[in-house]
Amino acid sequence: MRYLKTAAVALSCAFALIPAGIASAGTGPAPAPGSPATKAATSTAPSPAGNPASTRAQAAGVCTDAYQIGTTGYVTRSGKTIASVKQFYSPSCAENYGYVWVWQSFRDIAGDYDVTAAVYSYSRDEILGKRSWTNTTAQEFWSNGTSTVTECTAATGSVRAAGDPAPVSGHSNKRC
Repeated sequence: MRYLKTAAVALSCAFALIPAGIASAGTGPAPAPGSPATKAATSTAPSPAGNPASTRAQAAGVCTDAYQIGTTGYVTRSGKTIASVKQFYSPSCAENYGYVWVWQSFRDIAGDYDVTAAVYSYSRDEILGKRSWTNTTAQEFWSNGTSTVTECTAATGSVRAAGDPAPVSGHSNKRC
């Protein structure tokens, strides 16, 4: 019986070492350039970095080639960061946009809140493209586009938690 068990174990080990087949990647013909298999999918998901192809960005009319310019600003409340503020630029539309991303840590405790997103023009000393939301729990906010690409600008945003008498705000750096 002991020899039978040893033989069975040895046989099992031998079968485990025998390959069942060979699989290799890239053995078929390459897809044609421009075919759907070679194009990257464009995500419409919101993102802390800012996604101009997101559903909310498209609803605001943000051009999909927009990208961040300048450095990120922050909105703080009681010493804690609750939102990021960024400025975006679209070469094809020649527009700037303000972007506010409300941090999840704030959303987890805040209930609803009010948010604004805009572009500040240093040249005009005006807030432009401002959009406002009240009693929201959304995370991503885009301003309207502004024709300010030849001006010095910064994105600006504010957040007011329910029960707070005034909003807290932040802005990106000045871009000329």
